[in-house]
Amino acid sequence: MKILIVGGGMGGTILANNLARRLTAETKSGKARITMLSASDKHFYQPGLLYLAVGRMTPDELYRDQASLLEPGIAFHVDPVEEFMLDANKVKTKSGKIYDYDIMVIATGSRMFPEGVPGLAESAQLFYTEESALKMFKSLQAFEGGKVVITVGVPHKCPMAPLEITFMLHDYFKDRGMSDKVQIHYTYPIGRVHSLENVAKWAAPEMDRLGITYDTFFNIKEVNGTQKILKSEEGVEIKYDLLIAIPSHKGMEVVEKNGLGQNGWIPTHRGKLNMEGRENVFVCGDTTNIPISKAGSTAHFEADTLAENIAAIVKMGTPVREYDGKVFCFIEAGKDRATYAMFNYQNPPDPKAPTKAMHWFKMAYNKLYWISARGLL
Repeated sequence: MKILIVGGGMGGTILANNLARRLTAETKSGKARITMLSASDKHFYQPGLLYLAVGRMTPDELYRDQASLLEPGIAFHVDPVEEFMLDANKVKTKSGKIYDYDIMVIATGSRMFPEGVPGLAESAQLFYTEESALKMFKSLQAFEGGKVVITVGVPHKCPMAPLEITFMLHDYFKDRGMSDKVQIHYTYPIGRVHSLENVAKWAAPEMDRLGITYDTFFNIKEVNGTQKILKSEEGVEIKYDLLIAIPSHKGMEVVEKNGLGQNGWIPTHRGKLNMEGRENVFVCGDTTNIPISKAGSTAHFEADTLAENIAAIVKMGTPVREYDGKVFCFIEAGKDRATYAMFNYQNPPDPKAPTKAMHWFKMAYNKLYWISARGLL
């Protein structure tokens, strides 16, 4: 049985490694074959960008050679897919090669889309790529005071990122002795400071305590970079001296171009994780249209489910479980305190008071990520 994994990010890598261990005998005997197609020979630790943007990590800490993270027996090719031929169970890659499959998993991830708001890409500081995070850090270093506005578009990758960067910036300016020179203002598109109600109930008092102001029901309409004015669809205008944006995201262009889903999100069964209408095509991580957090842990737990099910299909002809919506997100509450949110389809999160211990747990995970990518954690 030919298993094709499209995408070498967190979800695809954990899935491939988990499958390789479950199917060791089958791959040795030739009963199963696992192939991964990726756009890069490097694996990128995306959560590290948050720390890069405030000068607490360096770019080299964010990368490993992808091949070094994969189990033996996985055929790895840097040859991104350009065309999905689902009716024929084939894909065509950039090199022109055709790969056929019995089971395919699409784990291509997502990309920020600041271009969707006039003036945002040109005027705001961003941290969803290495280049933009470094640019943001240099802007912070040069900033001498004024109003810092953090504005949020939806959907976006990493649900806690808006809160984390807000609290981390508070401590960043405090450490620079600039607390009296900086006002931090936060905007969010719905009627509370976070989409998850219990997270919002924890975060709003925390902002109040720290003197961080906020506007809710603020959907970004446009940015006037010359006058430094942020405008909302609701008619609110906010002046800023430094604008930091968590822009809305889309799925990857190859998904859009192939017409697999609106805005690059593939319609996906929330339990089985198969592409709607395709029993042998599965979707993992940010690529799904499932209305839950687009987070690394989501991809991780989905990959665990898919590995167990695909291995069961190879061995027994049928999947054995469904994904329950499990997500676990750390929430940095400054430079040295953190909390977390754990939830699934049935149970909402219930964040506790931030602690230094949880912050150091998060710091440890930044190092342990590479073990996690191997599917060993």
